[in-house]
Amino acid sequence: MAYLFAEYGLFLLKALTLLAVLVLAALALAGIAARARRGSVGGRAGRGGPARRGEGGRIEIVRYNERLEALEESLSQALLEPGARRVAAKAKRARDKAEAKAAAKAAKAQAKRARRRSEGDEEAPEKKPPRRVFVLDFDGDLRASGVEKLRREITAVLTGATPEDEVVVRLDSGGGAVTGYGLAASQLDRIRKREIPLTVCVDKVAASGGYMMACVADRLLAAPFAMLGSIGVVAQIPNFHRLLKELNIDVELLTAGKYKRTLTLFGENTDEGRRKLLQDIERIHVQFKDYVGEHRPGLDIERVSTGEVWSGQDALDLALADELTTSDDYLVGASAEREVLLVAYKAKRKGLVERFSLAFEGALERLALRGLEHLVRSRFP
Repeated sequence: MAYLFAEYGLFLLKALTLLAVLVLAALALAGIAARARRGSVGGRAGRGGPARRGEGGRIEIVRYNERLEALEESLSQALLEPGARRVAAKAKRARDKAEAKAAAKAAKAQAKRARRRSEGDEEAPEKKPPRRVFVLDFDGDLRASGVEKLRREITAVLTGATPEDEVVVRLDSGGGAVTGYGLAASQLDRIRKREIPLTVCVDKVAASGGYMMACVADRLLAAPFAMLGSIGVVAQIPNFHRLLKELNIDVELLTAGKYKRTLTLFGENTDEGRRKLLQDIERIHVQFKDYVGEHRPGLDIERVSTGEVWSGQDALDLALADELTTSDDYLVGASAEREVLLVAYKAKRKGLVERFSLAFEGALERLALRGLEHLVRSRFP
C-alpha cells in the first residue's frame, strides 16, 4: 500500500510540475503582451466618459421606469395590425419629440433658477424632485468578493440620496467568509445610519452571511420559496497527517503564540486545538446572533439560530422576513409612483493574467458550491 501511494505521489508531482511550467509560460507571455499594449495604446475612454488613469471603473445608472415603458410599448406594437402599427409609431415619434423639448425647457429653467439663487435673488422654492428608488444587486460567493462593488455603489448612492428616497438591494447569497460578509453587512449599515429606508429583496437564498446582510434592512421581502436563515458558523479542514506518516513524510510547524495554529492540514491535531477552535466558533456564533437580534428585535433568536433554513410561510411566521413577494413585483409597483434607478459599478476590464486566475478560482468555487447546493436542496425535495 505504501509503495502504491509513493508511485501515485510521484506521478502527481510530475503532472503538477508540468502544469506549473505551462501556466508560468502562459502568464509570462500574457504579461509581455499586456505591457506591450500599455506602451503602445495608453488609456482608453469608457462608455461613461473619458477614463482617468487609476480610476478603476465607473458607475452606470439605468432608469427602470423607461425599461418597463419600452417593454409595454414593444408588446403593444406587436399586437397591432400593420396599418395601426405605423400610425402608433408616428404618434410615438411626435410624443418623444415633445417630451425631449419639455425636458430641455425644464433643464433650462432649473439652471436659470440656480443662477438666480447664486446671485442672491430669492424666488419661489424649487419644486421637490420625485422620490427615487435606488436598486443595487449583490450576488454573493464564499469570499463575498462582491463587497468591493457594493461599497462603491453605496458610496455613489449616498452622495445624492436623501431620507425621502429608498435603497433596494436584490440579494442572493448562501454565505461564506465571516470577515467578507461582516464587511458587506456594515456597508448596508451605512445606509441605515443616514436614515435612508433600506429594503432587501431575496428571490432565492439569504443564508448564513447572506442573512447577516439581509437582516440589516428596514423591510425584508422574500419570494415564496426563497431560503432564509442558517444562522450558524462552521469550520471544516481536511487532515493528511496519517497519510504522510505512512509515507514517512514529516511536517514541521513552528509557531510563536500558544494558539497561533489550532488545527492544521498536515500536522497531528490535538484535542486542545479542537477545543480552542470550537471556542472560537462559538464566540463568533454569539456575535452573529447578537447582530441579527439587534437588527430584528422581534425575532426569537434562540429559536432560529440553530443553523437551519426556512422558506415561505415558515420564514414569515418566524419573523425572518416581513413579506412574501418577488423583487420584480415590488419594483414594478414602486415604478408606478416613483423613479426607479438601477445602479451598478462596472470595474475596469481585467488583464489576461488576472482573468485566467479568477476563472480557475471560480471554477473550483463553483464545484464546491454545487455540492453545497445539493445538500441544501435535499431539504426541500
